[in-house]
Amino acid sequence: MEDQWRKDPSKWIWGLFYFNRDDKRLFPPKKQPFMGWTVNFANPNSVIAFLAVVALILLLAFLVQKATHS
Repeated sequence: MEDQWRKDPSKWIWGLFYFNRDDKRLFPPKKQPFMGWTVNFANPNSVIAFLAVVALILLLAFLVQKATHS
């Protein structure tokens, strides 16, 4: 079933964003699995996890910049 979801064009918004309410995985594989994983934007926990990772990256970048300019 999961392989069918990945290949179903109706589960991809603009062919880029995976949106499937039936898929409970946070980070399902991309259309081409060898390219890694994507975010299931239909799963609120997935979006929260994605935003947390982005916030962590921004925080680390800010801290590194601050440390190099002091």
